Amino acid sequence: MTTRSSRRLGAPEWSRWAFVVLPLIISIPNLGAWWSWALFAVTLVASTPLLPATEDFRPAWLQPAAMPVVVAAAGALWVLEPDSWVSVAMFSTTFYTMRAFGRVLSAVVLVTSGAAIVAWAVVHRLEWLNALALFAILVVMVLLASSRRDRAARLEQTELALARAQTATEEHARAAALAERARIAREVHDVLAHSLAGLALNLQGARLMLVRDGASPDAVAQIERAQKLASDGLSEARKAVAALREDAVPAERTVADLLTAYRLDTGARADLVVRGEPRDLDAGVTTALVRAVQEALSNTRKHAPGADVDVELVFAESHVELTVLDRQGRRPPDAPAAGYGLRGMAERVALLEGKLDSGPGEDGWRIHLTVPA
Repeated sequence: MTTRSSRRLGAPEWSRWAFVVLPLIISIPNLGAWWSWALFAVTLVASTPLLPATEDFRPAWLQPAAMPVVVAAAGALWVLEPDSWVSVAMFSTTFYTMRAFGRVLSAVVLVTSGAAIVAWAVVHRLEWLNALALFAILVVMVLLASSRRDRAARLEQTELALARAQTATEEHARAAALAERARIAREVHDVLAHSLAGLALNLQGARLMLVRDGASPDAVAQIERAQKLASDGLSEARKAVAALREDAVPAERTVADLLTAYRLDTGARADLVVRGEPRDLDAGVTTALVRAVQEALSNTRKHAPGADVDVELVFAESHVELTVLDRQGRRPPDAPAAGYGLRGMAERVALLEGKLDSGPGEDGWRIHLTVPA
C-alpha cells in the first residue's frame, strides 16, 4: 500500500512542477521588459499548487483553478519571448490538465494553448507548416492524455471488478457455511434434542415406577442422576442449536427450559405464564431474568423440595416483570439474612436500574423483579 508520504517523494509528482519552473529559470536571461517579468512571476506563483508539499494545505479547488492561469501566463510569455523555453511549461501543463482533470477544464486549457499558438504564429509571422506542427503537438498531447485516462479508467474498472468478485466469493462461502450450519442445527434439534427429551420423560416414568414399587434408594438415585443428565443435555443441545443459527435464545424459551428441567428433576408442577408481546431483549436483561429464575428454583429445591412453582413473565412497553412463586402450602418463615444468591441477583438488577422484591408470601416464597427493557 502506497502512503501519502511516499507519494510525495515520487518523481512524477515533482516533475509536473519541474516542467514549469525549469523552463522559466532557463528563460531568465532572455527576459527584458517589466511585463515579461510580471508574466514570469504570475506563472511561477500559479504553479505552486503543483508542488506535492502543498497537498495537505491547499483547498480542493485551487489546483484546477491554477492550471488555466499557468497555461495562459506561460503562453503569453512565450509570445513575448519567442527564444525562450517557456513553451515547455505551457505544453506540459496542458497535458497534465487534460490527463488529470475533467473535460471542461481540459477544453479551457486546450483552447488557451491553441490561442497562444495562433498569437505566436501571427506575431512572429510563422509559416503555416510550422504553425501546423505546433498544433500537431497539441493533437499528440490530446491523444496521449486520452490514452492515459482510458488506461486509468480500465485499471479502476478492473480493480472494481476484482473487488466485486472477491466480495461475491466471500458472500458465497458465507452463505454455504450458514446453510451447512443450519443443516447441522436442524439435525441436532430434530434428532438429538428430541431423543434427549424422550429419554428424560422415560426416566421420569421409570423413577416414579421405582418409587411406587418400593425400589432401593440407590436405584432411585441412579435414575434421578440419569434424568438430570438428560435434562442438562437437552438444555445444552438447544443452546448449541441457537449458537449454530447465530440466534440469541429468547428469555421466555430459556425460562421454560429451566422449568422443564425442574419438573423432570422433582416431579412437581412448574408453569410459565407469558403476558404481553415477547420481544428481543438486551443480553444483560435476559441474563438477569434467567439468573433470577435459576436462583429461585435452587432455593426452592433447598428449602421446599417438591414444591410447585409458578412463574409469570410480563412484557410491558418500557420494562419487563418477572414473578417466581413456589407453592409450599404455608407461609415460610422470614429469612434471617439474604444469601449470596439473592445478593448477586439484587446487584445485577440494580446495575440495570431495576427493582427487586423478595420475601415470604401467603403460601410460599415470592420473588418479583422489574427491569427496563
